[in-house]
Amino acid sequence: MAYVSMGEAHRRITEYLNRFCDAVSYQDSSMLCRLLSFSSNSPSLLSLADALNVFQDASSLIRQSDKFSEYGEILAHLFRSLQSYRVGNLVEAYLAFEKFANAFVQEFRNWESAWALEALYVVCYEIRILAEKADKELTSNGKSPEKLKAAGSLLMKVFGVLAGKGPKRVGALYVTCQLFKTYFKLGTVNLCRSVIRSIETARIFDFEEFPRRDKLGTVNLCRSVIRSIETARIFDFEEFPRRDKVTYMYYTGRLEVFNENFPAADTKLSYALQHCNPKRERNIRMILKYLIPVKLSLGVIPKDELLQKYNLHEYMNVVQALRKGDLRLLRHALQEHEDRFLRSGVYLVLEKLELQVYQRLMKKIYIIQKLSDPARAHQLKLEVIAKALRWLEIDMDLDEVECIMTILIYKNLVKGYLAHKSKVVVLSKQDPFPKLNGKPVGS
Repeated sequence: MAYVSMGEAHRRITEYLNRFCDAVSYQDSSMLCRLLSFSSNSPSLLSLADALNVFQDASSLIRQSDKFSEYGEILAHLFRSLQSYRVGNLVEAYLAFEKFANAFVQEFRNWESAWALEALYVVCYEIRILAEKADKELTSNGKSPEKLKAAGSLLMKVFGVLAGKGPKRVGALYVTCQLFKTYFKLGTVNLCRSVIRSIETARIFDFEEFPRRDKLGTVNLCRSVIRSIETARIFDFEEFPRRDKVTYMYYTGRLEVFNENFPAADTKLSYALQHCNPKRERNIRMILKYLIPVKLSLGVIPKDELLQKYNLHEYMNVVQALRKGDLRLLRHALQEHEDRFLRSGVYLVLEKLELQVYQRLMKKIYIIQKLSDPARAHQLKLEVIAKALRWLEIDMDLDEVECIMTILIYKNLVKGYLAHKSKVVVLSKQDPFPKLNGKPVGS
């Protein structure tokens, strides 16, 4: 940190105060956004932080002017947060920023128009990022991380402010997306469902109607949101900004993946992919990480060019295993990328592709048998299937093979019946291996 004189510190602080008040007075949202963007580490904010740590009594400057004192509570907490942030005390920075955010949200409620909506987005984004950093600091000091959970409660409060009538309601989806990011980070994705229901049913509720105990607990707060639902529709999903719609569909699509509701996941993730900015390759890759397992589960196999273009090499062998009916290759691919698939939450989805691989293997055996003995092509001996599996280094006795075939027939991946005594699968002469055609296995 370069040396800053007392006079220079006074000048920097006064300049910031003037710019903040002017931004509010002239409803200059873009200026206000720049003044609140901590994570940008802009030179102007860093120089202000240095000035605050030299001057030490910025509150007196705020009180000396009616122009500044009108926003005194907001500015005082913001300055304390910036001071702590600059010296690396992230927990204290978060605590002060949370107080600033509460004061800012209260002021935002009093403004009739939605001119400061983008600035509110910055506040919501910054509190989430700052909470994550504060939790890392707590964890490194052997303490329990709790700030991100607290940030989630504050974001729910903001959601309540925005989800009423009027022009501010369009901001509800952005805050919802910040809540999704918070809940996914915390591993409490079940909390997303209540917010989704509030968005998709587009209801009116007022946060202040909730009991105080519910305001303190995110779980109870979500339930209160649902209990407060009324009947009037207030907005249409298409009126939200594209950026927010893509993020919303991405996270709700991920939730549907976890729920194994693959048709719904396909719809939501495909929407996100189609509307995502084509220049945002990282975002496209994030969407495809979940859309590809969904498509595979519905019987749709992506092209290798797509996997290569977006560096999704972990799916290459999975796709090849499905094409070839190679169970050994599928298991090897799952084992090789187990950690990555587990972190993404798609491991179990991919593991269930085994049934489709069995189906493809049965089809290959059927085709080979049809060439050598057309008259008996529809009769597959369990011993022949067991030999094919052994060739793939998968050792199964006839009882296990019979069990697999029973499941395939039950799941409608194979049409036919099992002749138990003769240990033969008798295939239907018409379409013995039905395609999924975009439907989940067994539907």
